[in-house]
Amino acid sequence: MPLDREQIAKRAAMELRDGFIVNLGIGIPTLVANYIPDGLDVWLQSENGLLGMDRFPTEAELDADLINAGKQTVTARAGASFFSSADSFAMIRGGHVDLSILGAMEISQDGDIANWMIPGKMVKGMGGAMDLVAGVERVVVTMEHCNRKGASKIIPECSLPLTGKRCVDLIVSDLAVLEMDPKRGRFVLKEVAPGVSADEVREKTAAEIIIEGEPEVIAVD
Repeated sequence: MPLDREQIAKRAAMELRDGFIVNLGIGIPTLVANYIPDGLDVWLQSENGLLGMDRFPTEAELDADLINAGKQTVTARAGASFFSSADSFAMIRGGHVDLSILGAMEISQDGDIANWMIPGKMVKGMGGAMDLVAGVERVVVTMEHCNRKGASKIIPECSLPLTGKRCVDLIVSDLAVLEMDPKRGRFVLKEVAPGVSADEVREKTAAEIIIEGEPEVIAVD
């Protein structure tokens, strides 16, 4: 069965490392805050000016003034700091964020990402996505493998306006985990969701991908 949103976030959280500063994008990535592995000291950064973002609040903890970049209410861990958006982007552009977890509408087989607009639809702007894919050392994308019409979102070439080129390192979809091989310039199938075969992933991926041997099964429990 394909992974649900919570399971995708849980698998993405396995990419966190002790001491990392991590930026979480809007959508599925925000759920990663609830699945930080025990024993890891991870600092979550938000473009609107917060370092030390914590899990979503309970009703008793809710503070309408404490929000993430997607305007969702969050909590702050002990030692958190607050600063201007300008300082936040200086942190991102200066290479001080170790990992960015983003959503995407399309990803190309070269690792290009399109995640900020659909032509003809009203958008508020680019946001921090372009800076994140350019200034962060490792970029992980969480997404559904196919769109609502059943068409693959991992394709030979993006048709939507690009956010960044050759910048995606890892994809965690509801069907599989694919990692970019920089030497071959293609994604390699590493893991599949429980009950999903490598053949199904290949069938539902329009892009050229590399499949070598039997992929591991994503641990979702």
